[in-house]
Amino acid sequence: MKLLKNNFELIFWLMAIVALGVTNPGSDSHFVLCPLRLMGITWCPGCGIGHAISYLIHGDIGNSLKAHWLGIPALFVTFYRIWSLICIQIFKFKELKTYSHE
Repeated sequence: MKLLKNNFELIFWLMAIVALGVTNPGSDSHFVLCPLRLMGITWCPGCGIGHAISYLIHGDIGNSLKAHWLGIPALFVTFYRIWSLICIQIFKFKELKTYSHE
C-alpha cells in the first residue's frame, strides 16, 4: 500500500501509456472519457489526443497528426514526467541507502 501511495503518479502515467499502447486507435468502438462528448457536445479541443498518442505508440505518425496535433508534444511531456518521477525515486533510494549505512 505504501508503494502505491508513494508512487501513485508514476504508476498512473505508466498504466496510461500501457493502456494507450494496447488499444486499437482505429477502432470505432471505444469507451469515451470526455465529459463534453458524454454530454452530447461533438467538438472538444482535447478529443483525439488519446488516439494521437496511441497512434504514435504504434508508429503511425500520419494518423496521429490527423487525430490531434498535440499528440506528439503530449507524449514527450508524459515520457519526461515518467523519467523525472523515476529519477526522483532513484535519488530517494540512494539517499535512504546512504543514511542506512551510517
